[in-house]
Amino acid sequence: MTKADFIYFDAGGGHRAAANALRTTMEQQERPFSIRMVNLQEVLDEIDIYKKVTGVRLQDLYNLMLKKGWTLGSAQWMSLMHVVIKLFHSKQVAVLRKFWAQETPELVVSLVPNLNRALRHALPAHIPMVTILTDIADYPPHFWIEQQDQYLVCGSDKALEQARALGYPQEKVARVSGMILHPRFYEVPPLTREERIAERAKLGFDPERPIGLMLFGGEGSAVMVDIARCLPERQFLAICGKNERVANALRTLPRKAPIVVEGFTTEVPRHMRLADYFIGKPGPGSISEAIAMRLPVIVSCNAWTLPQERYNAEWIREQGVGIVLPNFRDVDRAVDQLLDPAAYQRFCAATTRLENRAVFEIPEILERIVAGHRA
Repeated sequence: MTKADFIYFDAGGGHRAAANALRTTMEQQERPFSIRMVNLQEVLDEIDIYKKVTGVRLQDLYNLMLKKGWTLGSAQWMSLMHVVIKLFHSKQVAVLRKFWAQETPELVVSLVPNLNRALRHALPAHIPMVTILTDIADYPPHFWIEQQDQYLVCGSDKALEQARALGYPQEKVARVSGMILHPRFYEVPPLTREERIAERAKLGFDPERPIGLMLFGGEGSAVMVDIARCLPERQFLAICGKNERVANALRTLPRKAPIVVEGFTTEVPRHMRLADYFIGKPGPGSISEAIAMRLPVIVSCNAWTLPQERYNAEWIREQGVGIVLPNFRDVDRAVDQLLDPAAYQRFCAATTRLENRAVFEIPEILERIVAGHRA
């Protein structure tokens, strides 16, 4: 049994979600791993300079920024954060070495950006480290991919090119078919046409008219209210995450068409199964989930978009799976364009060409790495 540490934090929901999804899959497959989930924020709390100055953890500041939409200038903020990380590098390494001295794993799997240099430097050289990018591509420098002795798991050709450009040999990089999705996205049973009509009607929708699914991450977004107000005659399923303020605003918004509002839920695959298209931010997890459920996407990309998510908009265009807007002011025209029968058929066909099985591919890669080091 291999003792493995899965490293995550809660700055955004994607890192914990990916770690949990991978652990769940490996347990279902009965892989010979004993997995310990390690919240990196908790390990490094004692040297979190943001917490010392503001009383709020770094990851909580990040989540507040997402919730409030304070993302303009986030690229500059990230550069400042990297300066702080570099200044505290030796302290991070010391804290991590102390942590691992108590219980040393045989494999470390990082599902976080920004701190992979400290993680590698804190580990004994003989212990393999794997970084799984939970973004479609890296945002260099010093975001996901560091020039150091470790393994990388990349979910796109772009990320693979970035790794090779930094000198990673072929045997240190694995290309998988996409982002990690929870196994429930593969387990949700398909509906017959009659079942789908009945489920949609049960929620109060006109089952014969298109339904859009709005999802802006675990923290929701006030822009959801603007979109719903701009499209009063369109039916929507709105998943607001932990943002009760947005959920309440949507519930009380005067509308001509039904809107069903959900808070935080693990039933996203079942909701997507009832929808016809997706509107959201270009987060790697949510757009990958939508595409896996064969929903064409509408996203925006502009100065407020997180810098690590901007390539995702380019990727959507390249794959032909949706429409990218400079902002949501023209979302009504975008929905009309997407739902044009010929265009909609083309977008849906593009989603079917992407077969993402990453969560089932990675366990075999991890086993192979461990076996190679033992040999």
